[in-house]
Amino acid sequence: MSSQTLREARKMEEIMGKQIRDEERPLFHLTPRAGWMNDPNGFCYHGGQYHMFYQYNPYSSHWDSMHWGHAVSSDLIHWEYLPAALAPDEIYDSNGCFSGSAVTLDDGRMLLMYTGVLNERGKDGWTVEVQTQNIAVGDGVDFEKYENNPVLDEKDLPEGASRNDFRDPKIIRREDGTWAALMGSRPADGSGQILVYTSTDCLHWTYEGKLAENHNRFGKMWECPDFFKLDGKDVLLTSPQDMLPEGFEYHNGNGTLCLIGTLDEKTKSLIEEHDQAIDYGIDFYAPQTVLTPDGRRVMIGWMQNWDALPIREPHEKWAGQMSVPRELSIREGRLWQVPIRELEAYRTSPVSLKNIPVSGKVQPEGLRGRVLDMELTIRRDEDAEPFDRFSLWFAMNDTFHTSISYRPREHTLKIDRKFSGSRRAIIHQRRALVEEKNGELNLRIILDRFSVEIFINGGEQVMSASLYTPLEADGICLRCDGSCRVDLNKWDLSI
Repeated sequence: MSSQTLREARKMEEIMGKQIRDEERPLFHLTPRAGWMNDPNGFCYHGGQYHMFYQYNPYSSHWDSMHWGHAVSSDLIHWEYLPAALAPDEIYDSNGCFSGSAVTLDDGRMLLMYTGVLNERGKDGWTVEVQTQNIAVGDGVDFEKYENNPVLDEKDLPEGASRNDFRDPKIIRREDGTWAALMGSRPADGSGQILVYTSTDCLHWTYEGKLAENHNRFGKMWECPDFFKLDGKDVLLTSPQDMLPEGFEYHNGNGTLCLIGTLDEKTKSLIEEHDQAIDYGIDFYAPQTVLTPDGRRVMIGWMQNWDALPIREPHEKWAGQMSVPRELSIREGRLWQVPIRELEAYRTSPVSLKNIPVSGKVQPEGLRGRVLDMELTIRRDEDAEPFDRFSLWFAMNDTFHTSISYRPREHTLKIDRKFSGSRRAIIHQRRALVEEKNGELNLRIILDRFSVEIFINGGEQVMSASLYTPLEADGICLRCDGSCRVDLNKWDLSI
């Protein structure tokens, strides 16, 4: 039986969602039905469909009063909204139903595990968040909160762990049929760690140990963990807060972290072998993955940045979007990502240009659009001196543009959206260190009205950014300081 709070949220999203025209949204990136969206939650395959829940405020395009929104898809390209799944309507979650995950139980029901937040006034007079883990079970549309919630609270924490930073449960099924739940946690040293709890029924949980510990290496608190096997390795994804930059690998603020290694079966901890950022662009956070029925590991992240929230104007009817689904693999000891292969079926109107010389500004006829899939190969012009910089401008007219710039001498690729239409002095640039392969740099660029995702060298790295440039700005041009050669294949995406 849904609560009055949930009924009001469902009524509001239905009313407000009808006021948003299809052309005001991305074509194939998931946005909130109405209002605000952040972290993906409960990304799973259940009952023949992919389910995506998300952090949600149906009442405003700003973060507040966290609910769980809900959408489903048969192909991870087309999304259908379902009614909001959770609302903050109990004492233990009265200040928000925060992030979590979803699984299918043996009896066919869907179980959600989420972080409930209750604000308390501390001894010093400041308000603090008390975070607990809670369960709701249902049919995939309607969910009933477990009568014995919270199932995990401060009494279940290891010594020194904070009850104020204990969140984002990710449930996984082990090979022996038992369940494990990973939690983001803050230990006494103020950094981050991933705790593991086990269960045989998903209702009663026991603390097992620590999967990984930060020791102040990568930012502070670690949020939104995910853990899975991939190509013979064990992979931990998490999103650290308050990072310090390390060259071009990690940037200031809230970032993403992938740890690749081997799980020690005795200690149940990860023996780390490699670390890297998941996304090197401006907007990507809190990713979750799902294993598809055909065995692919697919990841979706929130394509936004906590330090760049004012990019969306206050009067907008929606804020926040998810990334394109990305197929994951391990190659050369690194995490690789490529857009989900289903996207290629929607390519139309091909444009192909081979070995074109680029010096100064070049704007080939027919090269424009805001919903497209484009591949570029950039190489030195053998008849000229090495070039200083190559740039691709897109979402462009006389007023606006966003650019990707490659400087081969510095081996850097930069995304720059400061001319994209934002009226706020927020983060508009970010660089990544890249390497040419056989004297070439290969880029695949996915544009979808209000975002760009750049897949570098076949998916070795990715850079993502949101942009809210007026849609009439659809020009594309190539620029080179010096002279280079470019192969280009471009398709419109008709979905």
